[in-house]
Amino acid sequence: MAKKTTTTSTPVTSDADAPLTVPGLTTKTGHAVAEALQMRVHALNDLALTLKHAHWNVVGPHFIGVHEMLDPQIDGVRDMVDVLAERMSTLGVPPNGLPGALVAARTWDDYDLDRADTAAHLAALDLVYNGVIEDHRAAIEAVGDDPVTEDVLIGQTADLEQFQWFVRAHLQGTSGALVTEDAQSEVGAARKASRKR
Repeated sequence: MAKKTTTTSTPVTSDADAPLTVPGLTTKTGHAVAEALQMRVHALNDLALTLKHAHWNVVGPHFIGVHEMLDPQIDGVRDMVDVLAERMSTLGVPPNGLPGALVAARTWDDYDLDRADTAAHLAALDLVYNGVIEDHRAAIEAVGDDPVTEDVLIGQTADLEQFQWFVRAHLQGTSGALVTEDAQSEVGAARKASRKR
């Protein structure tokens, strides 16, 4: 293990560090788009780890169905990270996939559940997906000057929304209402879902 050093937060790159971008975009625009993607890379790396954590720690009725449902979501999210990191490189900005950079840059807390029943994990993951999808939608707007990147984010958002639909199907009654309605935290959502079982 390398010795921990203290650094201040700086942008991923500067024009001097990466003087190129794709044809049709200014260097400034290309790098601004890549900077927006860096936070998506962090969020999706965090989501993949969170999904894997839930995959390992889910217990109780419906265990195997939820355990196996999460694997393709994990793989899909990891693929999304790779696509965004490669897009950043294409735009002339080196992506940062290091855990320390993720922790330093993130604006969200760690996932709140450890070993818990399927309903609890699914309820908490629904809230996690809310945050990731909302931020992906905001990034779509932020990268509007680059329709190629915008298209990538739109496709990923559709996939993330489908993954959330799979999660929510376990949390809905026949009326369509979520058993976790109005929950403000992962723990609160987990408690509501577990009480409904």
